[in-house]
Amino acid sequence: NDFYLFKRLLNKRQDYTHYVILPHFIDNEDEAEALIDTLPKEKLIILDKRLKRVKGNHASIYEDFEGDIYKALEHALPVLSKYDTLRLIFHKKSYLPVDIKRGFNNFCQQYAFERGIVDTITKIELKKGEVYICVNDDDLVSLLDKIKESSFVIGKDIGIISYNDTPLKKYMVGGITTISTDYKQMGVLTAKAISDNLTQQIALDFCLQLRSSL
Repeated sequence: NDFYLFKRLLNKRQDYTHYVILPHFIDNEDEAEALIDTLPKEKLIILDKRLKRVKGNHASIYEDFEGDIYKALEHALPVLSKYDTLRLIFHKKSYLPVDIKRGFNNFCQQYAFERGIVDTITKIELKKGEVYICVNDDDLVSLLDKIKESSFVIGKDIGIISYNDTPLKKYMVGGITTISTDYKQMGVLTAKAISDNLTQQIALDFCLQLRSSL
């Protein structure tokens, strides 16, 4: 996520067959995209998100961040209906696209949920009837610590949704509900783009795993 390290690496580049880049930068995003745009497009494969400033015919295997969170929450609607408020924990200085916030707000407006976006766990005062969406695993751990100190029951009084499924999350507190892109699919499609010299724009599947935390 460090632009200056990325720039140094590219300045030392050799004649690689392909450049596979996952372009999540905390700072200097415009400069990073301008640098990526200088690469040979037939060798360029951009993962996880589309870059509007990168022109030409190149491969992109991406998440639809705005649409994916909307659809995932929509699939969870039967369970979410027992809660009245959704809170998204999203740091101000995050490498994740703000499209996530737009999709979250659109869903809450469409289905009449009270909503809030907070940039740190410390600002949260736990309340019954709220669901907390953690895009960051450090925040998930901090949230679990906070709930442990309260009298609230996860999955009954308070709901939790975590971004990006991992094997451990199905065992944490009886199972954490997750929304996640299909990383196996990303790997398979990237390998195919390299082996077959593809230059397609491909949207990844997005998955909801309902577990007892919701």
